[in-house]
Parts: sequence; structure tokens; C-alpha cells
Amino acid sequence: MTPENRTAYWKANLRLLAILLVIWFIVSYGFGILLAPTLNSISLGGYPLGFWFAQQGSIYVFLVLIFVYAHRMNKLDKEFEVDEQ
Repeated sequence: MTPENRTAYWKANLRLLAILLVIWFIVSYGFGILLAPTLNSISLGGYPLGFWFAQQGSIYVFLVLIFVYAHRMNKLDKEFEVDEQ
């Protein structure tokens, strides 16, 4: 791998990580803490939505983000020809 490809691969990896971490932050901190009083007017399964995001929603989103990261990294690895064969 050339130094230019390594730099581009690393930048793409960091960009993906930053996007996923921002999504997780918005869901866990924004929906679970900052917007909880507003979201509590909506009920999900008998529980206030703000409470649900604080207790379980952020965990579910984190698990989905793990799978999204793995899928996107596999595509990125193939793009830069560093995938496992």
C-alpha cells in the first residue's frame, strides 16, 4: 500500500468513526438527556420515550452502529484492497 493510499484509508476510517460517534452522541445524550422532557410526552411500550432512549434506545442504536461500522469497514477494505481473502 502506498503512503497516499494509507493516508486516504485512515482518513476514510476516521470520517466514518466521527459520523457514527456523532449519531451515538445525539441519540444517547441528546434524546436521552437534553430532549427527554419533550420526548416524555410520547409513550413507547407504556414508557415515556425520553426514558426509553436513556435506558434502552441508546444501547440498541449502539449495537446497530457496530454492525454498520463492520459493514462499512468491509467495503472500505475492499475499496483499498486490504480485505481478508
